[in-house]
Amino acid sequence: MTTSSNRLAWLAGASSLALAGCAGAPASIVQAPMSAPPNQPPGYVERINNGAIFQAGMATGSLFTTDRRPRNVGDTLKIDISETLTANSAQDTKTSRENEVSSVGPGGSGSGSSFIDRLMNLNAKASGSDAYKGSGTTSNNSKFEAQLAASVINVLPNGNLVVAGERSILLNGNMNTLRFSGVVNPRDIRSNNVVASADVVDARFEVGGKGDVAQSVSRTWLQRFLTNTLTVW
Repeated sequence: MTTSSNRLAWLAGASSLALAGCAGAPASIVQAPMSAPPNQPPGYVERINNGAIFQAGMATGSLFTTDRRPRNVGDTLKIDISETLTANSAQDTKTSRENEVSSVGPGGSGSGSSFIDRLMNLNAKASGSDAYKGSGTTSNNSKFEAQLAASVINVLPNGNLVVAGERSILLNGNMNTLRFSGVVNPRDIRSNNVVASADVVDARFEVGGKGDVAQSVSRTWLQRFLTNTLTVW
């Protein structure tokens, strides 16, 4: 009796852990890593003055402005996220069908009332029709606006910048995280090193959360399985 009780208690505890801990969180769509350290400049033991304006190891920038555009790994820029999605879909289906059937017997030898005579003199008609009409409308309106500082994590051979960044806010035990990644053309970078999300190639951004609020709006894989298979759950 004790062994059975221990087994039941163990199964109950395992089920509780599975319900609480095995949450089916969706995989992140943002490319990692979120940041990269800048490359260390080579150490020059002896710097030779070649008489040119450009010297090795000097900071890249213009002689006429202090606005330095990001172009190397580790440089930062600002992403102005402003996305609006509006989608509408309407469907209308109409079908109709009419059926008619008739049967005429070959006729009998007489006009008797027997079953054979009635079967031979059979003259029956039947008709029917059915129609179906269905319609549906789907609409989706979403808007996403935010600003996020990102770092250059890679420089492609054509000069485009692979950028990524994230921002996390922890408040009262609940954490919200905004992540972003994409490929930026340096020509699309505006003043103050700001680039619009509409100009970012392969842009991926997401908002995730952890804590009691995030767990309350999501179900574990076991809860989804029980909901789909058991009507009493």
